[in-house]
Amino acid sequence: MTQPLSVTDVSVAFDGREVLSQVTFDVAAGEFVGLIGPNGAGKTTLLRAIARLVPYDGRIAVDGRDTRLLPRRELARSIAYLAQGHVASWPLEARQIVSLGRLPHVSPWRQSSPIDDKVIDEAMMRSDVSRLAHQNIDALSAGERARVMLARALAVDAPILLADEPIASLDPFHQLQIMELLRERAATGTTIVMVTHDLTLAARYCGRLFLLSDGRLVADGTSETVLTDEFLLKVYGIEALRSTYGGEPYVLPWRRVDAAAGEVKAGPTNP
Repeated sequence: MTQPLSVTDVSVAFDGREVLSQVTFDVAAGEFVGLIGPNGAGKTTLLRAIARLVPYDGRIAVDGRDTRLLPRRELARSIAYLAQGHVASWPLEARQIVSLGRLPHVSPWRQSSPIDDKVIDEAMMRSDVSRLAHQNIDALSAGERARVMLARALAVDAPILLADEPIASLDPFHQLQIMELLRERAATGTTIVMVTHDLTLAARYCGRLFLLSDGRLVADGTSETVLTDEFLLKVYGIEALRSTYGGEPYVLPWRRVDAAAGEVKAGPTNP
């Protein structure tokens, strides 16, 4: 059985400096993967390699087919990529931005079809940006732009969604909303790989975590097997609190640790 996404011995170097080193994994249809790791670990580079936006060594395949051999248009229908930063290249209205997600599906100069319109409307509704449809993207807040750009990625309706820090600029309500949306999207069969620094939400919502450190995949599994005291100390230099609420376990980063000196940095104290 082929895997929707297969990454084999992928390495990336920039100016002679290795950023990714022999990363290998398979992701099945409907998996929601949280890609975590400290700054500079190679998370964004890995997503960009999967989206064929940077040169790499190794092999990346979608449903068993090498992505290097796929025509650009077919690749764009197979993989939706939400970049970090939520930058729009043109000062268009929000709905026009979202409609760009349908470009891989339409012929040049063709008007959008009722199916396209339905997909666009659904993506905007799910991302909570329907009321912003006719507002210029430049007039929106950072969080509103983030949700518009997510809607554009959802409008591609691709079997694989790569999202680079989609909740970074969102308020808590919308962070939870988007994490719920992505988990529901995965439950319908979409393969999702999401970069995030929020270990608490990643542990709660992602069924699987990839932990990158210095360009290498050092852990792959559930939150219980990846967010261990050993990995958190070794990779992040932190300690965490653990508990459950409503039957769900959670991990809360709590204090920094200088592993070399064996010193625990003081965290906040209650008055």
